[in-house]
Amino acid sequence: MKPIPLFLLFSTLLLPSAAASKPSAPPKDLIRSSCINDCYPSLCLRTLSSYSGPINTPRDLAQAAVKVSLARARKASSYLTNNVTVALWRSGRERAALTDCVEQMAESVDELSRTLSELKHLRGETFEFQMSNARTWVSAALTYEDTCLDGFEGVEKKVKSDVKKKITNVAKVTSNALYMIRKLDESGGVNR
Repeated sequence: MKPIPLFLLFSTLLLPSAAASKPSAPPKDLIRSSCINDCYPSLCLRTLSSYSGPINTPRDLAQAAVKVSLARARKASSYLTNNVTVALWRSGRERAALTDCVEQMAESVDELSRTLSELKHLRGETFEFQMSNARTWVSAALTYEDTCLDGFEGVEKKVKSDVKKKITNVAKVTSNALYMIRKLDESGGVNR
């Protein structure tokens, strides 16, 4: 039997460890692979690719998605609040719809804030409970956003159209956040 050359022996021993030490998928690949099956994949990809913070793990991704949703919900809430003051001269129905929507969006902001706080403090022993909370709170935020839109039936077309556009956008990014939370939950918090 011929002896195995030393360089061949060492190269076969080193290859598996080199492959094992290779870093996981780059952040853009993580975003792309996570967004591809989302309900709104292009919006997911666009909003998370332009996110300025780090996205290296499923936890980072879920937090980023919630932060995007929270920022948009706050912006929509501010828009609605400003329109309520402008709408004081409008019909009672429009004023009531805007006032109710402001309240619904404030609730949505609260639920998303609670979710973000929970995701920032995940612990192994309470992971499942915390993920259940996060899913519940983001689902509640989505419900508030949908309820906001429901109040605009029978309201002037332009007012309804403006509000619908803003709230629908918030609802879509909130749906993306819920999807990322579900993906994090499915991963069991691996590489949190």
